Amino acid sequence: MQLIKNLQEFIFEEERPFKSCHASTVVKLDDRSIIAAWFGGSREGADDVAIWLSRKKGGRWSYPVKAADIEGIPHWNPVLYKRKDGRIILYYKVGHKIPSWYTMFIYSDDGGETWSEPRELVPGDIGGRGPVKNKPIVLSDGTLAAPASLEGKYWDAFVDLSYDEGETWQKSSMVPYNHDETMPGKGIIQPTLWESAPGHVHMLLRSTAARIFRSDSSDFGKTWCPAYPTYLPNNNSGIDLDKAEDGTLVLAYNPVGMYKGPRTPLILGISEDNGDTWKQGYILEKFPGEFSYPAVVTDGKTVYVTYTWNRERIVFCELVLIP
Repeated sequence: MQLIKNLQEFIFEEERPFKSCHASTVVKLDDRSIIAAWFGGSREGADDVAIWLSRKKGGRWSYPVKAADIEGIPHWNPVLYKRKDGRIILYYKVGHKIPSWYTMFIYSDDGGETWSEPRELVPGDIGGRGPVKNKPIVLSDGTLAAPASLEGKYWDAFVDLSYDEGETWQKSSMVPYNHDETMPGKGIIQPTLWESAPGHVHMLLRSTAARIFRSDSSDFGKTWCPAYPTYLPNNNSGIDLDKAEDGTLVLAYNPVGMYKGPRTPLILGISEDNGDTWKQGYILEKFPGEFSYPAVVTDGKTVYVTYTWNRERIVFCELVLIP
């Protein structure tokens, strides 16, 4: 398989209602329109950072609108998810510091035109339940699996599982990871998920060890094997993947094997053997700058990607998988 680009564009131009933006998410609706969201404000972690949203319909993106904002508290890492019944859910984190943030969500039943009042995902939670950066997936038995992680003294990953379409959540076991002096940095966070066969769920993870890590589950995501390094480089920056209808995996990442290395280039990798081997599919960005925190969704043979462009814009790409 290979990827051919149809479109690559900014969602908004220089005129925008925030100075800085980051951590985008994207979803395709049944009417073929696209919704993207991100956080934006004066800088990451500032008290004025809110969740912003834009919709592409009829070939044009709407001007960014504020989707969620609790005044005086930073907002982080929105994640869009569309249920089978058409309801769109927007998850996001709120808090002054990452270790003590918590997860809120809003939903829309009219294609993103209007949104519900915000609610806590898990009332009373501190640390961040539900999706931390990347989208949930629906497993073959109907379970909703949300890739989650914690950032305290150490970084650790798990999966939040819902058996009632996201009304209530149960934590999986933590992904085993050896936090000793032989493992550089804090650990592993921000998994991205796929299911290869009924009950066989897999994740790739951002790490502080200069490689993308992987873990596997054979019980629908309830328990996980010890995290192990892949040969894919990682610069301690976010990744995301999705599985196309033919089983091809499409992964967006910075191929830089250096802790806190540069967030360029940004590429799409393709795997046709369940993530055992990868080939380069498409170079999204190759020049100096910051091109990071991608989000990937597939629809048939079409691949949609959004990512941060120098903390000033969000880029949207549409590509097609062909033999």
